[in-house]
Amino acid sequence: MSHTLEWKTRLYLFEEEGITKARAVIDTGTTVLTGHGTARRNPADADVPEIGDELAAGRAVQDLGRQLLDIAERDVQGAGTAQSEPRPPVGWPM
Repeated sequence: MSHTLEWKTRLYLFEEEGITKARAVIDTGTTVLTGHGTARRNPADADVPEIGDELAAGRAVQDLGRQLLDIAERDVQGAGTAQSEPRPPVGWPM
């Protein structure tokens, strides 16, 4: 059985009071989820805005991914099937 979908995603970045913030939004057509991420530059580090953008965006996408995995896990449990493998850990060290 063939299955094709298109999910719309948007990523917003903005800086507010020295903190880079990101919002990742995915629209599946039936559900809209939003992930959030932030990054703050250490005052001792060089001012490279691209790095803050990458960290905040990565964290927002990671948050969104976590939400999708949680939903899928609940759906699997609701379907009465067991998950065959434990979910691998993801994330950046804090």
